Amino acid sequence: MVKFTVDELRRIMDLKHNIRNMSVIAHVDHGKSTLTDSLVAAAGIIAQEVAGDVRMTDTRQDEAERGITIKSTGISLYYEMSDNDLKNFKGEREGNEYLINLIDSPGHVDFSSEVTAALRITDGALVVVDCVEGVCVQTETVLRQALGERIRPVLTVNKMDRCFLELHLDAEEAYLTFQRVIESANVIMATYEDALLGDVQVYPEKGTVAFSAGLHGWAFTLTNFAKMYASKFGVDEGKMMSRLWGENFFDPATKKWTNKHTGNSTCKRGFVQFCYEPIKQIIELCMNNQKDKLWPMLQKLGVNLKSEEKELTGKALMKRVMQSWLPASSALLDMIIFHLPSPAKAQKYRVENLYEGPLDDPYASAIRNCDPEGPLMLYVSKMIPASDKGRFYAFGRVFSGKVSTGMKVRIMGPNYVPGEKKDLYVKSVQRTVIWMGKKQETVEDVPCGNTVAMVGLDHFITKNATLTSEKEVDAHPIRAMKFSVSPVVSVAVTCKVASDLPKLVEGLKRLAKSDPMVVCTISETGEHIIAAAGELHLEICLKDLQDDFMNGAEISKSDPIVSFRETVFEKSSHTVMSKSPNKHNRLYMEARPMEDGLAEAIDDGKIGPRDDPKNRSKILSELFGWDKDLAKKIWCFGPETTGPNMVVDTCKGVQYLNEIKDSVVVGFQLASKEGPMADENMRGVCFEICDVVLHADAIHRGGGQIIPTARRVFYAAMLTAKPRLLEPVYLVEIQAPEQALGGIYSVLNQKRGHVFEEIQRPGTPLYNVKAYLPVVESFKFNESLRAQTGGQAFPQLVFDHWDVVPSDPLEPGTPAAARVAEIRKKKGLKEQMMSLSEFEDKL
Repeated sequence: MVKFTVDELRRIMDLKHNIRNMSVIAHVDHGKSTLTDSLVAAAGIIAQEVAGDVRMTDTRQDEAERGITIKSTGISLYYEMSDNDLKNFKGEREGNEYLINLIDSPGHVDFSSEVTAALRITDGALVVVDCVEGVCVQTETVLRQALGERIRPVLTVNKMDRCFLELHLDAEEAYLTFQRVIESANVIMATYEDALLGDVQVYPEKGTVAFSAGLHGWAFTLTNFAKMYASKFGVDEGKMMSRLWGENFFDPATKKWTNKHTGNSTCKRGFVQFCYEPIKQIIELCMNNQKDKLWPMLQKLGVNLKSEEKELTGKALMKRVMQSWLPASSALLDMIIFHLPSPAKAQKYRVENLYEGPLDDPYASAIRNCDPEGPLMLYVSKMIPASDKGRFYAFGRVFSGKVSTGMKVRIMGPNYVPGEKKDLYVKSVQRTVIWMGKKQETVEDVPCGNTVAMVGLDHFITKNATLTSEKEVDAHPIRAMKFSVSPVVSVAVTCKVASDLPKLVEGLKRLAKSDPMVVCTISETGEHIIAAAGELHLEICLKDLQDDFMNGAEISKSDPIVSFRETVFEKSSHTVMSKSPNKHNRLYMEARPMEDGLAEAIDDGKIGPRDDPKNRSKILSELFGWDKDLAKKIWCFGPETTGPNMVVDTCKGVQYLNEIKDSVVVGFQLASKEGPMADENMRGVCFEICDVVLHADAIHRGGGQIIPTARRVFYAAMLTAKPRLLEPVYLVEIQAPEQALGGIYSVLNQKRGHVFEEIQRPGTPLYNVKAYLPVVESFKFNESLRAQTGGQAFPQLVFDHWDVVPSDPLEPGTPAAARVAEIRKKKGLKEQMMSLSEFEDKL
């Protein structure tokens, strides 16, 4: 039965110190959804007996079939804590009732955009790590994203039952395994530390690490055991807790604690003696059905089973006993409530990451104080498809003010610039809803610090947006999210029946809304192209497109297309010049490659068009050795005004130069979006304007003369600077037993991959192999890898960096030239590249 009504929920929404917004993040298959179940069960939404098997937060059909989470799902839970539980709670609270807005996120690398969307609207994260597999590549990625958004993590070491049932680790080994897992998580957290967040590392003795078995629904923190033993031995809880972890040993024979092992056979580590051994004992008694010994032990622990539960045997009995003795929900809840921040606390340090405008205006201070009476500031981080076809809920979080049914809001899209009308709509919210896993509950209004879903805004928001109330004209938007992956794999989609074309166009629009990452475009050849983060992501998107957004109309797809980039290898061999169509204006230019790491810095947003020029020139001169004056003369970045290419003005004393600046910038945006070799984006090219000769009459140097000239001169400069293709490269992490390594190497060698690291996991027979693999070669990689290794190797592919294709694309017969010809053919261009003489003019 559900232990709360919607009215109760709405009441607690006003107590901002009693709310916790959290997301569950982890590597694939480390048990997020299963663990979430036991929290949902404790709130009474599903029965305790089935928790762990229902996976309440996997709402879609294909999620249940594949057994993976694809979309992040929100659920709001209400708990009442007893005074006894809260007596050590130091923070502010109002009463004993707590509201936890929980978002369960996917673990697959392909869906890490979903994780980013979930993290933006939460303040704390529960990081789940498998105690056997340890910290994996995706654990690191999600932790990095979380700390980048200033989110406080707590850790749970999951799948504890594997230690007892399949690995049969002895207690000391188990302790060392756990310690290693916690240490490697702490190393990652220490690397991405943030001064405002303070110390984010987790320590079992402080209660920020839990040990859990999600499938069986039990978990404990050292607090649970410390409470139990503190009353038994009559010692202080805090003192007991510090002894249950680390180098503390207890000898029952002498009844003394020591800091190192005394050598007696009875002397054991505190954790082993008081936590691990009792659990192991009880599990073994259950599994071997020694009920005569089990009942007296349970009575001592104060665990009472119902008479029908005493009839159970083996695993079922163990699950029931462990659930009654150490219920997962209470251990995790204690940890969430004690160690994760409330919105009131978290928004104080998150406001500078969130708000784009000045940090002392009324909007920033309303966010900082989480003020329900202040102006409305709400960030929509994703769109959720509704049950009726083609409509979406806008799902987001209220940072200040209140959003209510029927209220008029200003919708500021991602391209909105304060003071302009672009990407700005005023519309009214039809309904506000609380999200509850598979169903929704309507409420009158939602105050700040909570997550909310809204109906009726779906036509005006594509992926994300900032909402404020209608009259707040001066508000700046909340900063857009940074995704850790980029869409590098794309396919062209066509309908099998020509009359379905309108359906396809409409379907693509809806697809672009439903996923934070997908990019749908139309190429010049008229094909509809869908770009996604990886093969799995693409497959899910196509399935959604066909079944949900096009009502099952049939579509056919081309082979996956991979986007390349164009770059240069060295400085231009000579200064190139182009004349305008009327022969009165001349532009002189050179191209050179950017310094190592500069393109990445622009991608990460450390350097960009909106920076303060002083700061920017400081960074460029200190890190990349630029001349300070030159760094102040950057005209623009491109493509899309933010890309990793730039135009720098190195001319001396040219008349009328500023008049043509806009035209050159436009020409550069065109040129950098479609490079001279294969119409792909440029990357890492710096163009220097050496000299400009202009006609004295303003009419003869208008945009129509300068734009095409600028574009030609950019192309010419690039072709004289040894152009090269860049291809995207995946970082592959493969887990496999030793006998499968040979197969892995042979598959990687066939596909131009190279291994750069191979480590054996301490305490397990598994190896961790890391390799680089070009995206072009990665299709069907999973299948051939499984075939070669008999299904023992599990790969994870993450987009890592761009790498130069070694040969020269201008020389016929080289692999790069073949690749360029192939791309040009696919795009429907002339097979032959334009020669330099087309772009460069002679005096």
